Amino acid sequence: MKNIKNLSKRLALMAGLGLGCAGCVDMDLSPLDQGSSGAVWSDATMAEQTVTGVYNVLYYGYNDAWLGWWDCWSYMMDLDANWIGGFGALLGNNTSSNDRCSTRWWRVYYGGIFRANDVIQNMPNVPDMDESTKSRLVSEARFLRSWWYYRLNALYGNIPYYTQALESTDDTKDAVQCTQDEMWDNIIADLTLCIDDPNLPDKYASGDSDYGHVTKGAAYALRGLIYMWKENWTAAISDFQAVKDCGYALYTGSGSESYKQLFKLANEQCDEMIFSIQCTDADNGSSSHQKNHFYGSRCLPDDGSGVGLGWTNYIVNPRFVDSYENADGSPFNWDDYIPGYSSMTPAERAVYFYRDNLTESEYANAETNGADMSKYLETGNEARILQAYANRDPRLAMSVVTPYSTYSGGISGSAVDYTYRYPYRTLNAPTYDYATDITAMAYYTNRKFVGEGMEIIVNYSPVDLPLIRYGQVLLWWAEALNESGDLQGAIEKVNEVRSRAGAQLLNSNEPTTVTGADDMRQRIMNECHWELVGEDVVFFDELRWGTWKDLKFATTDDNGAVNGMSQWWGKVTYSYNWGGDNYWLLPIPINAVQIDHLKQNDGYN
Repeated sequence: MKNIKNLSKRLALMAGLGLGCAGCVDMDLSPLDQGSSGAVWSDATMAEQTVTGVYNVLYYGYNDAWLGWWDCWSYMMDLDANWIGGFGALLGNNTSSNDRCSTRWWRVYYGGIFRANDVIQNMPNVPDMDESTKSRLVSEARFLRSWWYYRLNALYGNIPYYTQALESTDDTKDAVQCTQDEMWDNIIADLTLCIDDPNLPDKYASGDSDYGHVTKGAAYALRGLIYMWKENWTAAISDFQAVKDCGYALYTGSGSESYKQLFKLANEQCDEMIFSIQCTDADNGSSSHQKNHFYGSRCLPDDGSGVGLGWTNYIVNPRFVDSYENADGSPFNWDDYIPGYSSMTPAERAVYFYRDNLTESEYANAETNGADMSKYLETGNEARILQAYANRDPRLAMSVVTPYSTYSGGISGSAVDYTYRYPYRTLNAPTYDYATDITAMAYYTNRKFVGEGMEIIVNYSPVDLPLIRYGQVLLWWAEALNESGDLQGAIEKVNEVRSRAGAQLLNSNEPTTVTGADDMRQRIMNECHWELVGEDVVFFDELRWGTWKDLKFATTDDNGAVNGMSQWWGKVTYSYNWGGDNYWLLPIPINAVQIDHLKQNDGYN
């Protein structure tokens, strides 16, 4: 929706479009607390532009990393140690008034829902607009409402289902809460209306003036996912087949680099993208995102001034990095590369990560910090550790900046290759060390959505953010096939994804031989993490699978690493605490309980 991209520059908080929310969803997205004025619905142009106000809610949070993008809730990433304090759901002290873990997303998603309800209720009465356009715009709003209800239901359960536009600040007070399963049925019913709308197109081609608007393919994909929550595998399989029939397909146009190039500006409208947040080249809060800035390093250019703009606030977790398979599909194990590694303490095994030719002071600091320097190789330390990353699933190198790998940055005003060494010395000549915002620590950082060379020289990014893409649908499809008893069909779907990435195909050698449905289930879950890291979607699958607790809050793994933010060798910066089984659902915000008379989730009273 390039028109939505352009409109969002000027319409984000336009008073006539802003649909503020009453009662439990008193939010800061709009200056109004009621629906759009009658004048909006008497003018076809303004009414159509109102739909942009609904889409604009999708941007919320992606230019503010402090809110906690969803991958830091998953075990794949960790949030800057200076910012973690407000995340009670991760630290075992969540409450119904916790802004970042409870109140904020309730406000945001219900804000979007009330904007959508205004469109659904009033668009059919707009004069001087053809009926097909009205129908399509209502279906778009209905899909967006379903998207936010999906997120709310996964996070909170037991949520109120609003379908009418707000007329006054009292309209939320008689809310009737639905069980989680009842809400899935409501969402399915809404998405079925979208799918049955003949005016909603299957998909839009790249460059179409309406590209980015909701499509029938997106409705099929989301409905298929909701069927997955209900374990209706047959219905999910049918919907995922329909997504393919709508014309969506994996992007393979860059050969062996296709997975990496998928997340570049040139391919943001490829046939893989089903539902994505449309971003522009304008630095404003309603039409751009800052993953480039908050994922990136100090080697990112900043208008050629020589001051790197990346803050490195989101760190890729070492336990997740260790999950990436070897190139032949066998499980990665540190002891295969460095015998005895797992029996050493994190402080001792830091020795393997030091750069060659340490200075006297660097060597002394390493000893002081507990590294077993008897194992240090003065001129071969870097080459030894590189072997642990050299022959892995190709998506590791395409998604993560690993030790002693290179990153093409632009701090000097032109593209320069920086090498991620430890300890850090300087990002300038002669070493051109890769610089993070916290150079005293050695953390894994992100490559996806981060500009290379001089690609992006400002702290926002115009690259669209996918929320549903075909590679993701293939993995859901594989899961549904596996659960329905079609193991071979599941293998074929996963192999489509692995083939594009250049990974060893399943059932092609001994390590990749699938032994049954249980084995395949675990393989699919792993595949989702490797394929979708950085996209803020897998956390919701972890909730659906029931794996979130074991993944995020596990006390130790096979190498003795504990949960939490850690350096390469497992030294922990901070850890997570599981607050109890009530944590599978977030607490309903206290003002919603008090003002709108909602029943609080168990364990939060």
